[in-house]
Amino acid sequence: QLQLVESGGGLVQPGGSLTLSCAASGFTVDYYAMGWFRQAPGKEREGVSCISSSDESTYTADSVKGRFTISRDSAKNTVYLQMNSLKPEDTAVYYCAAASTWYPCTAVEYEYDYWGQGTQVTVSS
Repeated sequence: QLQLVESGGGLVQPGGSLTLSCAASGFTVDYYAMGWFRQAPGKEREGVSCISSSDESTYTADSVKGRFTISRDSAKNTVYLQMNSLKPEDTAVYYCAAASTWYPCTAVEYEYDYWGQGTQVTVSS
């Protein structure tokens, strides 16, 4: 059974850092495009970052570029989202997702087949 489990969320002060983890089971993350999405209260879910399966190319949304970094650990079958210089507007539920595609990853929600349950990130003083 394919499963994604996010962890690492929490409360952090503005300017702080968090690392989100997405542990996969039932499949190998190397062969899937992996993405991170977020949904703030009252807003639509948006793509934050993704990493491709074929060439490990990445995409990062302009709103987090230079602050967030996605990475993949094949040995642990886990994908990470390193978040630095966090801002209050980064507050959201963060979701990990997997897409069964060999094409470069995108931040398009409907292209992803499997989703985790989400982890809350709150940036506040």
